[in-house]
Amino acid sequence: MRLFDTLTRTERELRPIDGQTFRFYCCGPTVYGPAHIGNFRTFVLQDVLRRTLETGGTRTLHVRNITDVDDKTIRDSQKAGQSLTDFTAAWTAKFHTDCEKLGLLAPHIEPSAVEHIPQQIAMIEALIAKGHAYASDDGSVYFKISSFPGYGKLSHLDERELDLGKTQNARANADEYEKDSVSDFVLWKSRRPEDGENFWPSPWGDGRPGWHLECSAMIQEYLGDTFDLHSGGVDLVFPHHENEIAQSACACGGHFAEHWFHITHLLVDGGKMSKSLGNLYTLADLEARGFTPMEVRYVLIGGHYRKQLNFTLESLSAAREALAKLAKGARQLASNMGTDTALDSVGFGPFQAAWDSLNNDLNTPAALGGLFTGLRTAASLTGKDAAAALAGFNRILRALGLTLPEETEVEIPEEIRALAETRWQARLAKNWAESDTLRAQLANQGWLMKDGKEDYTLEPNKE
Repeated sequence: MRLFDTLTRTERELRPIDGQTFRFYCCGPTVYGPAHIGNFRTFVLQDVLRRTLETGGTRTLHVRNITDVDDKTIRDSQKAGQSLTDFTAAWTAKFHTDCEKLGLLAPHIEPSAVEHIPQQIAMIEALIAKGHAYASDDGSVYFKISSFPGYGKLSHLDERELDLGKTQNARANADEYEKDSVSDFVLWKSRRPEDGENFWPSPWGDGRPGWHLECSAMIQEYLGDTFDLHSGGVDLVFPHHENEIAQSACACGGHFAEHWFHITHLLVDGGKMSKSLGNLYTLADLEARGFTPMEVRYVLIGGHYRKQLNFTLESLSAAREALAKLAKGARQLASNMGTDTALDSVGFGPFQAAWDSLNNDLNTPAALGGLFTGLRTAASLTGKDAAAALAGFNRILRALGLTLPEETEVEIPEEIRALAETRWQARLAKNWAESDTLRAQLANQGWLMKDGKEDYTLEPNKE
């Protein structure tokens, strides 16, 4: 499998460093509210990456964190009148429910920031001891980015003229700050009145870790100094991932991430998603409009991860039709195979192009197209050939994480059945004029009659 690497700006082959298990880390949610579809685009595509690797026979170790202490979780828990623990636990549970509905595989390890404060304090101590961090008068601790010559390589800030020597006088104490701000960033935030009871003891006084530190500490705990891949939304490249590299390289050594996989953000109706515009959709919002989580997933993988995806409600309707067509094609293949089964089928048959697309920079839209093309190619197959094709089709579905809708029985009124049977007899008698007239009558009453070689089908006319 080849995948674009943000650091080198090239497509590179993915291979486990240890030759056995592909170990990767994904920045998880900040649990202060429901995740929106922009968040889930990233999580869903990371899920497809993992599924594709596993479908190809690669063992994985997937770590995804939970941010349960930062500026936003503290602020909103205080507004809600809840303890930070109770507040974040409820939103973590909601996130897990949405993940399950969307068909995301659970990470093998899901550490939280609060559970790893001792590891974060230890990393800060190492950075201070090595001259890469310093404590301020108020008890906060900052990373000195002028001490790390490699700062800026991931986001290519190093291609600009930066005077990192001036950063000693410029500090960013907030967890999130301007994207073009190059300043020493906070590792430990001293206790403030607005933090309430959310503080922990440290060698520098009561306080809490800065947001950027948690991932470095948890990566060191579970993946070590060097691991296979790091992933997140493109908005995390700078400053979050840039800061992670600096912290980890200076505290632990090692190469950190061998590969960087970033997903481009989502547009909604051609514009930026925001609460003020009323287009910030959660999964619950879309379910309330009658759409299924699997239809949402289909749309989210329908665009290439390196390109902006324009999300619309119309695209969800199109996804419903596409999933129904895939389900119909799968049922036809199953019917064609009869009682036969595929003999030791490990290939993809007519769906090889879809598989190749997934392994070519995770090209999910091309893989979806390959499913439809493969179904058309496989339509004439029977017996064991049809069984082998269906096995290949199902492997692609698993890689994409798609579950197809089940066929629902439609209740057909007796008068419609009688009219259809009369029309079928007219067709068999080659009474084409009467056959066309009766078909039109069926259509006027909302039914579509489709002729086969030996029988016909009736279904509601959606037009």
